[in-house]
Amino acid sequence: MQKLIETLKSFGIEVPEEKQADVKKALSEHYKNASEHSKAVSKLETDRDNWKQRAETAEETLKKFDGVDPDGMKAEVDKWKAEAEAAQAEYDKKIAERDFEDILKAAISEAKGKNEKAIRANLDIEALMKSKNQHEDIKKALEDLKGAEDTAFMFVDEKQAELEAKRAQQWTGPLNVGNPAEKKVSPAELMKMKNENPDLDIRQYI
Repeated sequence: MQKLIETLKSFGIEVPEEKQADVKKALSEHYKNASEHSKAVSKLETDRDNWKQRAETAEETLKKFDGVDPDGMKAEVDKWKAEAEAAQAEYDKKIAERDFEDILKAAISEAKGKNEKAIRANLDIEALMKSKNQHEDIKKALEDLKGAEDTAFMFVDEKQAELEAKRAQQWTGPLNVGNPAEKKVSPAELMKMKNENPDLDIRQYI
């Protein structure tokens, strides 16, 4: 703006110094120098080119959909989406079932279960699968079965097994099973018989 004041002065128009600030302010609102004008024009041209390119891109994109049935295409997309969601749900279900089976088998083994099939028949499998804390809930369900009079037999009586093991260790000689004339068996063989027949009372042979 100072350059404009000097230009006016060269034409014999001299602006008093105390008025120069007001003149500069008034002129700045309506006047742009060559550099500022060039920048403004350049920006307008750039914006114009950008919008033109976007319009051309949009036009090319729309041409790709010429002859396409929008409703049919949406139906096809919805179909594939539904199938993908169903496949994912089935996959998640299989993984959840596999993880549950691993947890259940390990828990039954840890609880000294004798017959997994019989134990499973006495568990609310569906409820346990929906549990958010399967480990603890399965463990508690098995403890309830072990503590119930009608299902305790499904699990190894650890105290009884320990007692029988001690008795077998204390006896070092052969044992007579039934008639003395029958074949004699060792403590290890007797324990095997006990495992095969949990109801066998080995005290009669000690």
